[in-house]
Amino acid sequence: MARSLERSPAVKIVLAVLAVLLVLALGALAFAGNYMFTFALDPHAPGGMIGGDQGSVLEGDAAWLQDSSEDRWLTSRDGLTLHGLYVPQEGSHRYAVLCHGYGSVPQTMGASAVRFHDMGFHVLAPAARAHGRSEGRYVSMGWLEREDIVDWVGTITAQDPQAEIVLFGISMGGATVMMTAGEELPANVKCIIEDCGYSSVWDEFAVQLQDMFGLPTFPVLDAASLVCQIRAGYSFKQASAVEQLEKASLPMLFIHGEEDAFVPYSMLDVVYGACASPEKERLSVPGAAHGEAASADPELYWSTVEAFLAKHMG
Repeated sequence: MARSLERSPAVKIVLAVLAVLLVLALGALAFAGNYMFTFALDPHAPGGMIGGDQGSVLEGDAAWLQDSSEDRWLTSRDGLTLHGLYVPQEGSHRYAVLCHGYGSVPQTMGASAVRFHDMGFHVLAPAARAHGRSEGRYVSMGWLEREDIVDWVGTITAQDPQAEIVLFGISMGGATVMMTAGEELPANVKCIIEDCGYSSVWDEFAVQLQDMFGLPTFPVLDAASLVCQIRAGYSFKQASAVEQLEKASLPMLFIHGEEDAFVPYSMLDVVYGACASPEKERLSVPGAAHGEAASADPELYWSTVEAFLAKHMG
C-alpha cells in the first residue's frame, strides 16, 4: 500500500506543489529580509530610512562645531577611513568624545559640544561608519563603532597621556557608548554618559517593525538579521548594549525622555538594570520625546551631567 501511494501521480503532484510553495515562501522571506536590511541600514538606498544629504544646512551650534573644529582621521581595524571633528581646549587635559545619532553627522552634536567646551573640555565628535565623511557601506548601529571609539580614545591618549576622557552619546550614539562600555578601555576613560540609547539592535528594530509596518519580529526580523550577518558582518541580537553593559565597570549616567516612543522609555530600565558598574545613575526627563531631553529641561539635564562629571572627573 505504501509503495502504491509513493508512486501515485496524485501524491507526486501534491509534493511538487508543496515544494513550489516552499520555494516561493523562502524567496518571499529572503526578499523581505533583504528589503528591511537595505531600508534600514543602507544609506545609499532610494527611499531608505537614512537617504539624502545628512547635514547640508548648518546653523547655530552645529555651525559653531563645524567652524571651530579641525579634521581628524582614523583608520579602522578593518581598513576604513573614519572622520572626526576636533575642537581643542587650551591648557586642559579633559576630553569629551561625542557620538551622534542614526542617519546624522557630528555637527548635530553642536549643542552638546558647546556645553562640554564651555566646561573646559577638548571635544572630539567622530562620524560613525557610513555617516558624514566616514567610509563604510552599511550602518552598524554602534556595534562596529564600539571598537572605533576605543581607537579614537587611543588617538587622544597618544596625543595626551594625561588625558581624562568622558564618552557621551545620544540615540545610536548612546547605544554606541554603552556597547563601548563592555570593551577594555584605558584608565584615561573616567566615565560614560548615554542619552536614549537602545538595549539592542534587535529590540529597536522590533519596535520599528511593529510601528512602521505592523509586523511581528518572526520571521522578517530573523531574515533581516541573517542578511545583516552576511552583508555587514554582525547580527541584530549580537549588537547588544545589554550584554556589553553586563561587563561594564566605569561610572555611567543613563538619561531618557519619558515621552520617547522611538526608543521606548521602558528601555531605560532594561539598560540601567543590566549595567554591572558599581557606580551608576539615571535621569528621567518628563515630557521629553526622543533625543529631546536636553532641550525639554536644559537646567535639569546639564546640572545632572555637570554633577556627574564633577564626581567622577574632579
